Amino acid sequence: MSLPPEKASELKQIIHQQLVKMDVHGRIREVLAETIREELAPEHQQLSTEDLIKALRQRGIIDDVMKELKFVTDVNEKERTSAPKPSTHFVDREPPVLKKTNIDPTRRYLYLQVLGGKAFLEHLQEPEPLPGQICSTFTLCLHFRNQRFRSKPVPCACEPDFHDGFLLEVHKDSLGDGSKMADATTMLSICDPVHMVLIKTDTFGETTLVASYFLEWRSVLAAENGITNVAVELLGVGTESKVSVGVLNIRLEMYPQLNKTLSPEITNTQFALERQKTAEKERLFLVYAKQWWREYLQIRPTHNVRLVKIFAQDENGVNRPVCSYIRPLRAGRLLDTPRQAARFVSVLGYERASVIGGGGGKQEQWCTLLAFLCRNKGDCEDHANLLCSLLLGFGLEAFVCVGTKAKGVPHTWVMTCGTDGTITFWESLTGHRYIHRPINPDDPPLVEQPKPLYPYRTIGCLFNHQKFFGNCQPSDAVEVCVFDLHDESKWKPMSGEAIKSVCSPGTSSSFPPFPPLCASAIDAAVTSNEVELQLRILVSEHRKDLGLSTVWDDHLSYLLSPALAAYELERTTSISAGNEEFQDAVRRAVPDGHTFKGFPIHFVYRNARRAFATCLRSPFCEEIICCRGDQVRLAVRVRVFTYPESACAVWIMFACKYRSVL
Repeated sequence: MSLPPEKASELKQIIHQQLVKMDVHGRIREVLAETIREELAPEHQQLSTEDLIKALRQRGIIDDVMKELKFVTDVNEKERTSAPKPSTHFVDREPPVLKKTNIDPTRRYLYLQVLGGKAFLEHLQEPEPLPGQICSTFTLCLHFRNQRFRSKPVPCACEPDFHDGFLLEVHKDSLGDGSKMADATTMLSICDPVHMVLIKTDTFGETTLVASYFLEWRSVLAAENGITNVAVELLGVGTESKVSVGVLNIRLEMYPQLNKTLSPEITNTQFALERQKTAEKERLFLVYAKQWWREYLQIRPTHNVRLVKIFAQDENGVNRPVCSYIRPLRAGRLLDTPRQAARFVSVLGYERASVIGGGGGKQEQWCTLLAFLCRNKGDCEDHANLLCSLLLGFGLEAFVCVGTKAKGVPHTWVMTCGTDGTITFWESLTGHRYIHRPINPDDPPLVEQPKPLYPYRTIGCLFNHQKFFGNCQPSDAVEVCVFDLHDESKWKPMSGEAIKSVCSPGTSSSFPPFPPLCASAIDAAVTSNEVELQLRILVSEHRKDLGLSTVWDDHLSYLLSPALAAYELERTTSISAGNEEFQDAVRRAVPDGHTFKGFPIHFVYRNARRAFATCLRSPFCEEIICCRGDQVRLAVRVRVFTYPESACAVWIMFACKYRSVL
């Protein structure tokens, strides 16, 4: 392999620097003098190069040099042959390349730098991660005025080594004259905070929400030179919302520099006025909500046990009207249909909010949209709020329903009202849709009634970003409910003006604006191959433990692809297609007298070991993986379907064919 002259000289320079650093020349001179004394004195023979190399090797000098030199080709070789590693490895093989950003000189920018963290006491005993070792990481996610950013992951530590800068555009055309540079007074009227969410990712790839913080950036407008440093104390979430989890050192800077800064008195007065205005609006809404609730209870005494939810706590323990968790959300080019949106929401992970201690009580925590998306999982309320927002964005009349499932378990789901009066329920955790046909309890016994297919039992209220209705029908059982929302004898409405006063965009600085969805960062083909390779290794090892050999049939594995594509299509559109071609191809691939068995399974995570352990718990799958017989050939196919926010649906199919011996 020949190198270009400039590369060759660069390589020589690196080798020379390494030899100087180890003082190899000095050590060679010592060995040379010693060898001459020992071997040349008696006979005065000529000392050859081979003799010198032999002497250097005997004294271990060549081994030392070889250990110090790190060959990049070896690393790449190892990367190609070993199983793929998770992305949490911290091996910087290439120096970071600084990306250039195009800055519009007519725009104002806020440069936010995170200069490390401190006092993350939960990680006080955390050992220093070794190079290449998998460790837990912190990632900081930011949202500001429709812009989203994500820091590089850093190892969890008492003083995490955050060193990231984010350029946030402040000036927008919506502020008036697009060509005019926004001055300090104009920017003071922009009350959007910088929403910061800290996520912890453990060694298995599981994410945890650590903190959610709203940064008031406008203090920089009163700072000298337009630069200010702030120490942000992050508080925990849920039951730990009053407990400090750590401090971030943040530096704020305006670009271009302000010609004229404001006085601290002006900014502080503005902040105080905004807080006062927001508090007054929220107080008036609370007074109205109490009055509405009293009236609702007077209709029927049993209403006090119905699930009518007017307020819900967010991750920071702040009580917010439920309508503020919904907003029409357009997904741009990322999602094409309402059913695809339902599929996307269903593949986001489901996890109930954690509660410390026993008792079986459900921890109340509705997450802000940014916290839900960055963590990539949440409770049923988070899923329902996101699905409702997306369906509203697609122009449907959608509501979130609050009620119960079987055994009285509280649950939320989504409902859409068609222009023809059709009522459709959408289960946000699965993507399933159900048409609602009410049962008329006054019908004679012989009249055939529709059998409900949905899992919902009771409904207490429903709401979206503009409306709120309490169910005041004699029974709150879903199967007998009539969803005529204009009939106030069946559904007690809240005042639209009251809801608008606290929930419409820009009315309250305490309710964050919605972030846009981000495209997937996952390469579907690469990830599919990685998971499939890992599963092959796991199956081979498992069979080896059972004393069985493993022969893979690559052609049969490939033939499983259409089936996996058809399964995902069916989940998204409820339309089944392409099954005939798949069955025909399998019949051709399996010779006469042979048996074919296949087992498809679906996951929303990409951890091959975890998926394999789940598959083995199924007797059908275990029968295929542990198949014994004559001419056994195994096949596995993995297909990863990517969705926004790096959510993914992972379909795996195990199959085998073998000669039937009776």
